Amino acid sequence: MAKFLLWLILLFLCWPLALLALILYPIIWLLSLPFRLVGITVSAVFDLLKAIITLPARLLSGPSR
Repeated sequence: MAKFLLWLILLFLCWPLALLALILYPIIWLLSLPFRLVGITVSAVFDLLKAIITLPARLLSGPSR
């Protein structure tokens, strides 16, 4: 909702810039999508490595209560 209100203010102050932002937003979102997917993948790999490394310690600590 805040983004929409900011866009309305921009539309009131400078309508060509607001229309340009409205047109370019989907294009920028599509261009940034692969980087988000790479970020999710790298995060998942690091979480998997952490789980593998800490597995022996969790097994030796016994059941938690």
